[in-house]
Amino acid sequence: MRVLQIIDSLEAGGAERMAVNYANALAKEIEFSGLVVTRKEGALLNQVSKKVSYLFLNKKSAFDIESLYKLKKFAVENEVEIIHAHSTSFFTAFLLMLIHPSIKLIWHDHYGDSEFLSKRPSLSLKIVLPFFKGIIAVNQQLKVWAEQKIHFKNVIYLPNFPSQENEVSEQTILKGIQGKRIVSLANLRVQKNHFLLLEVAKKVKISHPEWTFHLVGKDFEDDYSLKIRTLILDYNLENNVFIYGSRQDIKNILNQSTIGVLTSKSEGLPVALLEYGLQKKAVVVTNVGEIPLLIQNEINGFIVEVSNAEMFYDSVVKLIENDTLLTNFGKVLNETIINNYSEKTVINKYLNWLEKSKKLTR
Repeated sequence: MRVLQIIDSLEAGGAERMAVNYANALAKEIEFSGLVVTRKEGALLNQVSKKVSYLFLNKKSAFDIESLYKLKKFAVENEVEIIHAHSTSFFTAFLLMLIHPSIKLIWHDHYGDSEFLSKRPSLSLKIVLPFFKGIIAVNQQLKVWAEQKIHFKNVIYLPNFPSQENEVSEQTILKGIQGKRIVSLANLRVQKNHFLLLEVAKKVKISHPEWTFHLVGKDFEDDYSLKIRTLILDYNLENNVFIYGSRQDIKNILNQSTIGVLTSKSEGLPVALLEYGLQKKAVVVTNVGEIPLLIQNEINGFIVEVSNAEMFYDSVVKLIENDTLLTNFGKVLNETIINNYSEKTVINKYLNWLEKSKKLTR
């Protein structure tokens, strides 16, 4: 099988990370695994395996003819059978099929606002997706949406999976005290609700002042980011909450951390949560998206209702004050991920589904 992943950028986001993970994983399993980035390279570039055939299009507009024919040449030369388009790159894949009709298309839906699907624009998808063989949804809500809203039949739910490879040279050193750090792996986006994290940090500062919070994720330097920084000053948290921006040495960062948190108000299945579990971190997370399918409250983590600062704080404190709970949660979460969300498990399901999808008329 010869499969090409397409993604619009390599910025450090969930969809981008999964495009790289799929390309890297498939490079060990099939005849050809490629990765095409259409618009912008980014921090994840150095995590692309040397076994993956890579191309950057530097696409300037939606109908960039030069980049489209560059993509066609790459696909033809490498005898690509299947284009696996992630998120908004579905349109580039569709244009390629118009000039290279022998290829087969699948779309990977990573839509982040799965709690607000009723507001999602769908016209362009309804026009383009009839030319696709199948859809991969990163959570059950998106699967139902594709089946009921788009009326697509061949839809599969495949959870995100973490990568244990791709060590990077970057070595972030976290501030604070070893054994007393709480990390949040989340880009500074509205859906991630860092304001809840700051409310919790304000309470922790009073009860456990030596504990610190570490925000790792892309800073878009927008109004949301500005408000986070303003609140840190307003709450006098300059010595308790630290912002690092986008980082690639996640394993190194988690080795310096004790507790992993996610305060999101909307999610699919966050890659960050899988990475926490892979490194045996105890977690406190919100009850959104696919998170309740992974986290069993008080068994492999604490799960809290959205925006409930008091309950989130209480859960964090329980972990701070109980080393046994910390260790047990991390161990059980790690076992959950290895058994159900491993690269091998997901890729096997994916390849079996691809074989069946190739034979479908739609």
